[in-house]
Amino acid sequence: MTTVVPPVVAHLGEDFLAQVYGRTYRHFPGEPDRFGGLIGWSGLNALLTHHRLEPPRLRLSIDGEALPHHAYTVPVTTRRSTVWHRLKPAELHRHLIEGATLVIDAIDELHPGVGRLARELERHLRTGIQVNAYASWTPEEGFGVHWDDHDVLVLQIDGAKRWRIYGPTRQAPLHRDTDVPEPPPNEPLVELVLHAGDMLYLPRGWWHAVAASEGVHSLHLTCGMQTTTGADLLQWLSEDLRRETLVRSDLPRFGTEEEKADFVRSLSDLVVKEFGDSHLIDRYLAMRDATERARLTPSLPYVEGVPPDPALMVRLVTARAHLRTDSEGQSILAAGGEEWTFAAQAAPLLALLTEGGGHRLDALAEVAGISVGQAALLASELVDGEVAAVDVAG
Repeated sequence: MTTVVPPVVAHLGEDFLAQVYGRTYRHFPGEPDRFGGLIGWSGLNALLTHHRLEPPRLRLSIDGEALPHHAYTVPVTTRRSTVWHRLKPAELHRHLIEGATLVIDAIDELHPGVGRLARELERHLRTGIQVNAYASWTPEEGFGVHWDDHDVLVLQIDGAKRWRIYGPTRQAPLHRDTDVPEPPPNEPLVELVLHAGDMLYLPRGWWHAVAASEGVHSLHLTCGMQTTTGADLLQWLSEDLRRETLVRSDLPRFGTEEEKADFVRSLSDLVVKEFGDSHLIDRYLAMRDATERARLTPSLPYVEGVPPDPALMVRLVTARAHLRTDSEGQSILAAGGEEWTFAAQAAPLLALLTEGGGHRLDALAEVAGISVGQAALLASELVDGEVAAVDVAG
């Protein structure tokens, strides 16, 4: 059975990227059932039951500190002498009653519906997304007043969560920074309560504190967004410029002052020339899209290639594949750090895949005007490259 993923991107509104993203917080009120079918308490219980979630993937936090995992798990030694930590439900419940917050990191890798939500956001925001789940039962603040080094989009799944938002004290702080933000003011900029169906966007660097409302349990997802900063652009450019002999050359450590000045001047001219390219940011972003980490998915049982079965579903497992046409009219697909060159006729098929979602093999063949067998060969090449996966329909 396929999980229906709520259209979160549509709920953000048309002005989100232009007026909100990276600028200010926004509260998106919603109906209680807006995220119905995504994940709930039964889905969370199933993950805890059927997965060996080792700390820190699964953890309990209170007052900004993680509880030792032996407080709610017991080590189990297998007959092959490997050790894993089995959850003790009674102890888990006790710590949650006492104010701990339950956290599961990267739940998008564990739950299909949340994984599709992450891919939808990745495609819209053109950046990596990691989704964490948080569950709490008391007004205790599991993490205290803090700020995150990445933007977040919060989806309140069930219950209610009280947020105190203080705003930033340092513009665009980084995980690796030259200074730390000043403490926040005593009084919050805004206090609000997220109810089931609500969303909240918060830029990085905004101080905040979160707790469940009195007497109401809470389950929410936090979608963390990978940053793309000037520091990232400079780092990429320094790597890209290694193609130049000057950049690869040794510094004139023992040269004259004039030789040192000439070297710096030549290096400066080279960098200035690169920054004179009005498409520099676009080049960098295209590279980031093309090298995005794929959400690896096996294609069992088709280990010997994709068979020419018209009903097979094919999808890319990277949300930001880059498709272009070269000077000879050939289609170039860049994804997962690799490139594939196909005949121009494959362009409509590849464009359909890069739009996202799963597509029947016969539909892909039809749009490209090729046989199902040819479409299967193309899909096999992408599956072997670990940027696509196939499955039966339904």
